[in-house]
Amino acid sequence: MLYSVKELYRPETLEDALRYLAEYPDARPIAGGTDVLVSMRKKKPEDVRLVGLQNLQELRGIRRREDGVVEIGAYNTFTDLANCPIIAESVPMLRTAALAMGGPQIQNAATIGGNVCNGATSADSAPALFARDAVLVLRSAQGERRVPITEFYDGPGRVKRQSGEILVTIELPPCQADSYGDCYIKFSTRKAMDLALIGCAAACGVAKDGTIAQVGIALGVAAPTPIRAAEAEAFLKGKRLTEDMLEQVGELALATAKPRDSWRASKAYREQIIKTLARRAVRAAYEMAGGAL
Repeated sequence: MLYSVKELYRPETLEDALRYLAEYPDARPIAGGTDVLVSMRKKKPEDVRLVGLQNLQELRGIRRREDGVVEIGAYNTFTDLANCPIIAESVPMLRTAALAMGGPQIQNAATIGGNVCNGATSADSAPALFARDAVLVLRSAQGERRVPITEFYDGPGRVKRQSGEILVTIELPPCQADSYGDCYIKFSTRKAMDLALIGCAAACGVAKDGTIAQVGIALGVAAPTPIRAAEAEAFLKGKRLTEDMLEQVGELALATAKPRDSWRASKAYREQIIKTLARRAVRAAYEMAGGAL
């Protein structure tokens, strides 16, 4: 037997789901199931209670608020992200990440909330969300909690979602600079249906004089959790990008990372990829924002 499910509860409202989780704190929320079911198959837990989130309209939809914040419901699938004009306009690298995630079957089922809560450093959505300073809105029967995504990961496959909580919304603050550009690059052995060996996202806000007013650089599979390349960001801020600076960006991005050897790629190979992708992503984001080298 692959699974031992004691109950699959399908609430019709978020309030009902939170009530059930308060009554059964060990119950596991399940959205598309592309992560949860694989995890259950490996660990074979006994008598699991699942809370199906499929009917919760409160977790769906993508909208831009009047203050410019983009709100992404946690139940949006990667197909939803790829097809959404707001995502294409406001954070195109997230659309790129959505299209890079598995194949059409997975994209149709997997949700961005599940991708985040699974805690995998290889999650394609994570670098883009890190680079854009995403804020996670989690709700339980006790109330609401807002957590910067950079503080949500707690180790390989672990996140700081508390018992009884559901990730409801992901918020992306607007860029405050004159123009904006971003880029996500996934490097993998195959072009489709493969995990990233390294993923890199860069977001640039550029002032009218060509200087970098805002910048976020994030890496996946470069450490036990997704990370921000803070030293590279500090080096770039307030400057006009040049070819010589890009070399330094690659070195500083690597200084933040902690790549490892695995059966999929050696540490030395990953180090070269990190430097190369950081340079390419920053350059592409800067040029998309109107900057010229």
